[in-house]
Amino acid sequence: MDELDRAAAAHRAGDFEAAERGYRAMPNDPRAMHNLAVLLATLHRHEEAETFFRRSLELNPQAGPPAFSLSMQMLARGAYAEAWPFYEGRRNQPGLFIPHVKQLPEWKGEPLEGKRLLVVGEQGFGDQIQFARFIPALCRQAKVTYLCSDRLVRLFAGQPFQAIAGEIGAPAAHADAWTLVGSLPLRLGITLGNLPPPLPLPVRWRGAHGGGVGVVVRGRPTHTHDAHRSLDQVSAERVLAWGRDLAPEATGARDFLETAQIIAGLDAVVTVDTAIAHLAASIGAPTWILLARQGQDWRWLRQGPGSPWYPSARLFRQGPEGGWAAVLDEVEAQLTAQGLR
Repeated sequence: MDELDRAAAAHRAGDFEAAERGYRAMPNDPRAMHNLAVLLATLHRHEEAETFFRRSLELNPQAGPPAFSLSMQMLARGAYAEAWPFYEGRRNQPGLFIPHVKQLPEWKGEPLEGKRLLVVGEQGFGDQIQFARFIPALCRQAKVTYLCSDRLVRLFAGQPFQAIAGEIGAPAAHADAWTLVGSLPLRLGITLGNLPPPLPLPVRWRGAHGGGVGVVVRGRPTHTHDAHRSLDQVSAERVLAWGRDLAPEATGARDFLETAQIIAGLDAVVTVDTAIAHLAASIGAPTWILLARQGQDWRWLRQGPGSPWYPSARLFRQGPEGGWAAVLDEVEAQLTAQGLR
């Protein structure tokens, strides 16, 4: 077992001090520097983590994972303009399976007047909802088609772009260029200061009128951080007692439009960080999002009760001690204070 393997073994075993010592002993190994940065981020030593992600990139400029990981750190602190170029490293991130359209030139911000543009959805349902807000700006110049999940097509009805599902080949044959939906913030120069509101969807929240609370206790188990973001059984049972389970297997909803129609009649939604959080907040429903301390997603920033992406969202964060009990106590107290319990 070589030096890097020993440090990585200590890392996996939870001996973080030994792992950190081992990684630091290899300052010219890009893998060691990346692993060290990952470890430091796990320990919430974010400034140091950025330093070592940058060091890993200096040693291996073509590597995707350290660029993507560095973008996560910068986005989480709100440095959007600096972060978006590094966010392109997700294309080489193992496990993300970012699409690529070989048949067409990729659009990189040049004029689109009179062009036909294919915008390709990526990552999860929530990402495809969240980033769709950037597409209407393109429709002022181009005819735009959004290739997204089949469960989102009806949700995007009535937009200035056409939403379709299926394989890339057919829509690519009728386009002049393509882009990833997650690359639009880079191409459009998006910062926290010019972030557009959520895409106006065909369903809107109807206001509090005694419709009760909807709840979501788990995300997709294939998500990298699902073990952190989804609730344990005891916590899940507690939250499910607060209202209606919005999971599709519980509601029978066939797609996100039908789920949105259910949410529109509720007083509020309490959810873990999953696609329904994006959906509920996009239609303007009061959306209370439960955030784990470990593996917390960049889009919620690192502190504060609100989100620049969703004005109707309220964030309930685990404290340094972790665990859901204190978070759920706070949410339950707020539900009671608002007459929702």
